[in-house]
Amino acid sequence: MERHSSGRKRLVGSVMSDRMEKTVVVGVERRARHPRYGKVVRSVKKYKAHDEENICRVGDVVRIVESRPLSREKRWVVEEIVKRAEVGA
Repeated sequence: MERHSSGRKRLVGSVMSDRMEKTVVVGVERRARHPRYGKVVRSVKKYKAHDEENICRVGDVVRIVESRPLSREKRWVVEEIVKRAEVGA
């Protein structure tokens, strides 16, 4: 997590779902070492983010920025697409 000069939090994660209108679900992975056993444990937290033009697709890596509450669960906005998903699998 990084902060911009505006004081808003910014996170980078991958789009997990794009089925809603103007909304995407972004999974942000966090890695931390277990306090007792020392193993690196990864956890993914999901954030709902506003995507005004509906341009994000599943698998895209995006940067989201904190905003005012836009709905009951939506408090983030897609700032930019860092990397497009590979098409054709």
